[in-house]
Amino acid sequence: MPYLTSTGAALRTSGAEQLGVGVPGYAHPLLAPTEWAELNRPGTPLHWAVLNIDNGPGARPDPHCLEAAGRLRNARERALHGEAPDDAVRAAGGRLLGHLDLAFGSRPFGELVADAQSFLDWYRVGGFYLDRCPAERAGLPAVRRLTSTLGALLEDGDSADGGGMLVLGHGTHPHPGYAEAADQLVTFRGPWTDYRWSQVAEWTAAYEPGRFAHFVHGVPRTHLEEAMRVARWQGAGTIFFTDRDGRRGQTDPFTALPSYWDEFVSRIGPGISE
Repeated sequence: MPYLTSTGAALRTSGAEQLGVGVPGYAHPLLAPTEWAELNRPGTPLHWAVLNIDNGPGARPDPHCLEAAGRLRNARERALHGEAPDDAVRAAGGRLLGHLDLAFGSRPFGELVADAQSFLDWYRVGGFYLDRCPAERAGLPAVRRLTSTLGALLEDGDSADGGGMLVLGHGTHPHPGYAEAADQLVTFRGPWTDYRWSQVAEWTAAYEPGRFAHFVHGVPRTHLEEAMRVARWQGAGTIFFTDRDGRRGQTDPFTALPSYWDEFVSRIGPGISE
């Protein structure tokens, strides 16, 4: 069993019901129409999905991405403000996040802000996913400056979600100061062979489960329940598990649906990301 401090056990268990799906980034809607359609299916416990055209927003609005973004916004609007928003059968529609590649701190601030503005202008995203985010203390001031600016853009923009959401895609446990720089941190991204024996950083026990996300590939169907237990004990509120493993010509195991998608979402249960 992964390491867990006793002080955090009660806090994490109390928030287990918040478990939902986060999608790191499906392939282009033209290449993965089924994947994008599944995000809008009533009952899908979607917290958020990342839109990534060309390692960012691309050079111009993409008609296929515009359509996919519109459908996801409409699904969220129906789920949150429809006639029966609390009906579990109708609960669907997470936020759409624009993909910003921080390249571990090497990309200029101005480029990142320009990409963010394009996402807002063209796709009306409800937040941003900051991929390849630095994890060391030295990178924290620059990330705080960026997230502060992005937060202001989201407040002022024409987003369907007032205020928006910011997710830092570390893929590992960062310096604890990053927890105050965004709404959610991705503290694990990797294979099941590492995840099942992984250890959680002690400082995470001070935060609600909704503050952390885990992305795990190569999870066999027979180990789905075990993987979910690990996620809950480690305090993850948002997860994406897949049996794809990046082998046999798969460039990114997270760009397509796992073979057990229906079972995966049914084990989590329906819900609405407020």
